[in-house]
Amino acid sequence: MHSPPAIPRRSVPDIPPSTAPPAYDSVLVVSFGGPEGMDDVLPFLDRVLKGRPVPPERLAEIAAHYRRFGGVSPLNAHNRALVAALQSELDAHGHRLPVYWGNRNWHPLLAATVERMRADGRRRALAFVTSAYASYSGCRQYLEDLARARADVGDGAPEIDKLRLFFNHPGFVQPNTDNLVAALEQLAGRDPVQVTFTAHSLPEAQAATCEYRQQLAETAGLVMDGARRRGHEVPWSLAYQSRSGPPSQPWLGPDIGDHLRALAAQGVAGVVVAPIGFTSDHMEVVYDLDVEAQRVAGECGLTMVRAATAGTDPRFVAMIRRLIEERLDPGADRVALGRLPAWPPCCPAGCCPPPSAGPSR
Repeated sequence: MHSPPAIPRRSVPDIPPSTAPPAYDSVLVVSFGGPEGMDDVLPFLDRVLKGRPVPPERLAEIAAHYRRFGGVSPLNAHNRALVAALQSELDAHGHRLPVYWGNRNWHPLLAATVERMRADGRRRALAFVTSAYASYSGCRQYLEDLARARADVGDGAPEIDKLRLFFNHPGFVQPNTDNLVAALEQLAGRDPVQVTFTAHSLPEAQAATCEYRQQLAETAGLVMDGARRRGHEVPWSLAYQSRSGPPSQPWLGPDIGDHLRALAAQGVAGVVVAPIGFTSDHMEVVYDLDVEAQRVAGECGLTMVRAATAGTDPRFVAMIRRLIEERLDPGADRVALGRLPAWPPCCPAGCCPPPSAGPSR
């Protein structure tokens, strides 16, 4: 599977500090959220599931994934580090924009953060959502979350505008490329080797309403192109992980476990699994890949190395600052790699609608 050649990269100019009053007065990092102790696990899962009928045995199985790690998801700690890094990045470039943080499913919850912003006198904020791709659950649903949080806070709640998607921004692509190369180098001497990129699976009905699959393929191709330029000419594929719907509902595939078994049957000796669908380590990364996929690989005789996520790589943090600068200066270039254009500054009306039926993740 090969990607098209990347188009020449356009640069975003650094914007000097302005003495004029800013159009925006704050930044809000918006994420999924995760439990931070054993007592948090079931209440967190209740919020995620939102009353959907999940068999008790399935709920216990999911809870056990978290309990394996003491009930702590790595996501909240990462977001604290991201907020601190972004605040330092903005300060260093002369942007007087305090950075707040709110989650969809666990504390700090969005409504509480928006209430704090109102109390601090914030009137207009830019929201960075930690989801790179178009989908209902990764884009439109966050817009709905923000609208609901503002409605809960009521009069005086700040206006909040979401920053654009960044699946083909070099600040996301380049850290993933370096992480892939580092993982491939751990397989030196293994032959044949293959790369498998992964992302969270979605119901096919949800994927049909957005460009999720196309954007994932574009990011994977761009990351692989970068690895090839550094001497790693290996085949690659795209698989999905962390399916959570009923067996009767079609979801995107192939599943990473099934895919690893197929690679082993084809004689592949080593595989790098690169979770480009995630910006940082989630429970879906540290359990579904580092535990479950690694177990499957071992049973099949595959040597598996998991590539790191972008996390708080300085280029990723600088990317967020540049996305903010795009909105502070409407004349700034919107940088993008590859054949797909940069996502519009504001999500198009009706983008990523929910499917007519079936749960979101």
